[in-house]
Amino acid sequence: MAQVEATTERVVAAAPDTVFDAIADYSGTRAKLLPEQFSEYEVREGGDGEGTLVHWRLQATSKRVRDCLLEVTEPTDGELVEKDRNSSMVTVWRVTPAGEGSSRVVVTTTWTGAGGIGGFFERTFAPKGLGRIYDAILANLATEVEK
Repeated sequence: MAQVEATTERVVAAAPDTVFDAIADYSGTRAKLLPEQFSEYEVREGGDGEGTLVHWRLQATSKRVRDCLLEVTEPTDGELVEKDRNSSMVTVWRVTPAGEGSSRVVVTTTWTGAGGIGGFFERTFAPKGLGRIYDAILANLATEVEK
């Protein structure tokens, strides 16, 4: 079984604090950013960054649905980590300055993939599919914070 990784990034025309606060706002903004692949969104504890416990279902393909229960931590300034209690999936959001009044947002998701031929296809296609999903989230984020 190999590690699978999907990374997406975008420069957003808003200050890093504004962008990070929007990403970390699970009880408000975050739900508005999620595209149609997400359902059953529910904040179970907290709601603002560190200490949040949030649930959603992610339907990456018609056959691939993940039931996610994510614990949120903020290990460093500008970094938000979502660890899924139901799998090996970990998503790291990093927000850094990208010039005057702009931010670079990098989203990296990793998980332990399947072995064999199924694992080959997962490593080949899953990062691209997840990248499209996170591109949509980042586009929604830009729309939200660039107002």
